[in-house]
Amino acid sequence: MKQYTHYIIILACLLATFFLYNKQLGSVPLLILSAFLFYLGIKEIYNIKNSK
Repeated sequence: MKQYTHYIIILACLLATFFLYNKQLGSVPLLILSAFLFYLGIKEIYNIKNSK
């Protein structure tokens, strides 16, 4: 179930980028998406580090 929510968040950010691009606000969803992916990466690093 978690993976579906990740896909939905990524898809929502990408769709928001397409709609906001003409208003010159396309970088806002990309910034949110980069923060979300950074969070997922840090979470995965801690999971790998703690499993050893």
